[in-house]
Amino acid sequence: MPTIDPRSFDAYVVASGFLGEAPVFALGDGHVRLVVGETDPTVEAHDGGILAARVAADGRSLLTAGDDGRVVRTTADGTTETLFERRGKWLDQLAEGPQGAIATASGRMAWVRLADGTVVEFPHEKAVGGVAFLPKGLRLATATTDKAMLHWVTAKGAPVDLPWKGAHTGITASPDGRFLVTTMQEPALHGWRIDDMKHMRMTGYPTKVKSISWSAKGRFLATSGANAAILWPYLSKDGPMGKAPLELGPRDRIVTSVACHPSEDVVAIGYDDGMIMAVRFGDAAEVLLRKPEGSPVSALAWDAAGVRIAFGGEGGEAGVIDIRR
Repeated sequence: MPTIDPRSFDAYVVASGFLGEAPVFALGDGHVRLVVGETDPTVEAHDGGILAARVAADGRSLLTAGDDGRVVRTTADGTTETLFERRGKWLDQLAEGPQGAIATASGRMAWVRLADGTVVEFPHEKAVGGVAFLPKGLRLATATTDKAMLHWVTAKGAPVDLPWKGAHTGITASPDGRFLVTTMQEPALHGWRIDDMKHMRMTGYPTKVKSISWSAKGRFLATSGANAAILWPYLSKDGPMGKAPLELGPRDRIVTSVACHPSEDVVAIGYDDGMIMAVRFGDAAEVLLRKPEGSPVSALAWDAAGVRIAFGGEGGEAGVIDIRR
């Protein structure tokens, strides 16, 4: 039976994760909370609020972007380092790419900070809704109004436009680099097959999609925004076109957060009543991880071994679920 080591914070949980074995939580009030042994060290990472956060690819630090115009790296010992700064800007987008590159955005500008500290600017005609890197080559994808865009970071050349009418509010690239998918202001996703710009339309959601997660090897894209976790198949060259998605963990509640297992075909699903389940793709078998209690789940993340989940809620509820016990 899974066990929960609960926590309660005084702010919205923006993101959760693990730095090695240590659970970590990024909070909307600008603090980073670590769980180290019997203590919960508090790190004041930002002068204002944290707007975006993610655990670095090497699993050794937490990257955060805030309304103080800074991108900060926090390590498990509580050390912080400012990686990028634009005072007066609300940095509400954050992505990590190959070769130590980090992207952020505010308003109509996106920036990429390279590992050597060099910063490259990418102006847009309208506000940037999302940033992501393609997995191969140093190429940045951005979401904006009426299109997505592809930019070479260190090479000259005009960006490539991927048009589709509407406000694109987030963006992700498939792990194999073949597809781009955006979340939209309307309750839908839109995608492109990069090699020929073929469109992919994914609709049917009752609410906006705010949480997405690629499964192991990129075979499925799990999404929130419906009364079940919706998993679009990316098993073939056409992606999800002409194929029905998996609908896992159906309830009479809205899914607010999803996180795919790092190696197995399993997804953790958080709902708007605080409930969390793990569901297997193949047979839709469900395991209750947390009963309905508290605010909507806003953050879910597996550890590298796939045996613990760090979760957080809009009302500050948080904790670590151990599925081994």
